[in-house]
Amino acid sequence: MSTRLEREREFHDRTFAANARAPVAKFYEIERYEQEFYRALLARYGAGGEALEYGCGPASAARLLARAGASVTGIDLSEVAIERAADEARREGVAARCDFRVMNAERLEFEESSFDLICGTGILHHLDLDVAYPEIARTLRPTGHAVFVEPLGHNPAINLYRRRTPELRTDDEHPLLMGDLERARAHFGRVELRHFHLLTLLAVPVRRMPGFGALLGALNAADRALFRIRSLRKHAWTVVMTLSMPAPGSPPE
Repeated sequence: MSTRLEREREFHDRTFAANARAPVAKFYEIERYEQEFYRALLARYGAGGEALEYGCGPASAARLLARAGASVTGIDLSEVAIERAADEARREGVAARCDFRVMNAERLEFEESSFDLICGTGILHHLDLDVAYPEIARTLRPTGHAVFVEPLGHNPAINLYRRRTPELRTDDEHPLLMGDLERARAHFGRVELRHFHLLTLLAVPVRRMPGFGALLGALNAADRALFRIRSLRKHAWTVVMTLSMPAPGSPPE
C-alpha cells in the first residue's frame, strides 16, 4: 500500500474508532434535500441489481440498497469502518444481502462490468481521479450508473473553515474543483451534476430552533434558483455527480 493510502487508512481507523467527526455533525443537519436527491437516485439505479458502495462509514447507504433488494458490496480502506458496517447490517437484518471488504478503491478486485450501480459519499476527493474514474468505468455495466456526493473546493468561506480545522481532514484529500468534474467526461457517456448548499449554510446556527425546517426549505429553493447561474455553481458546498455509461451502440455525449 502506498504511503498516501496508508495515511488515509490510519486516519479513518482513528476517526471511526473515536467518533472524531462528531463536532461537525451540525453541518450535516442541513443535508436533507441533498440526501433525499441522492437516495432517490440510488433507489432508481440500484434496486434489485448489483451495487458497489465506496466508503462504509456512518452515512453508508448499503443497508438502504439491501432493503430495496440490491445485492451490495461495500468497500473501505478502514477495517474499523468495515466492522461497523457489517455490525449495522446484522442489526438491521440485511447482512445476507451485504458483503463488506477492506479494499483499495483505486485497485478494485472485480471483473469488468460487475455492477449496475457504484455509489459513495465523500470518497472521490480522497482518491487519485486519474485512476479512480477509469476503475469506476471499467467495473460498471454498459447500462450502469455511478452516483457520488462530493465536496467542492472553490468557496472561500468554506476553505477558510477547512484551513482552521486541519485535524478533521487527511493530508491528501482534495475537495473537487470544476476541472475535476469535467475530467469525468473523458470516461463516461453522460455526466450530470446537481449542486447543493450555498445559502442553506446560513441555517446551521438555527438548526435547533422552531421553524428550522421551513427556513431550510426556503433557503434550498433559493439555492436552486441561484445555481441556475453557472458561475455560482462552483461555490456550492457539495455536488451530486451521476456518471452514466453509454447504452450499447450509443456515442458519448
